Amino acid sequence: MFTESEIATLLEIPEVTDAVINAKEDFRSNQVEYLELSDHDFLSLIMMTPTIGIALANGSISLFEELALNKMARKMSKGGYFLKTDPVAHGMKYLIKDYEKWELPFFEVIKVIMQKSFDRKAVLAFDKNFKEESVRSFAHELLNMPFIFVRFITSFFLHDESDIVETRSVSKVEFEKIEDIGVKLEILEFNFFKSFCKTFHIK
Repeated sequence: MFTESEIATLLEIPEVTDAVINAKEDFRSNQVEYLELSDHDFLSLIMMTPTIGIALANGSISLFEELALNKMARKMSKGGYFLKTDPVAHGMKYLIKDYEKWELPFFEVIKVIMQKSFDRKAVLAFDKNFKEESVRSFAHELLNMPFIFVRFITSFFLHDESDIVETRSVSKVEFEKIEDIGVKLEILEFNFFKSFCKTFHIK
């Protein structure tokens, strides 16, 4: 998952800052007027949107998923909040409440971030050298993909990025949500992402 310092670095990109500020104003105007979140913490909330979507795929968020989401929020939020309520975790409650309303607007911000943080054409050109065959093939491509691109994948779809080349079980609706997010974020065309999807086993 993204770290506090990585979120801060992304926020230094002017286009990202503008997109975050506009999204925050929209969220406060139409969801929760008195939500006090810094631009840094609101960007952290936006970056959690895909993970929250997968957690909601089964209809409700389990205790394990809630703990994992809170851990993710604390890691990205600005400053330490171990002894009091984390602002990102607090904001997450409002996003969960009306997830379908905010998924696409927040995904648009994520697409701006991806556009500004790596060269999509260059990554696609490199990606075409690999085929979506197996976890083993995926592991080889992983060693050569840009760090920031891999970080997006692990942050959006995994609770523990060290498990990226391991197979894991998900429900059918969770897997369908992963593919749906891939379409909406325009990453389904990458062989890397298609191979990553093959590391999931539908239980």
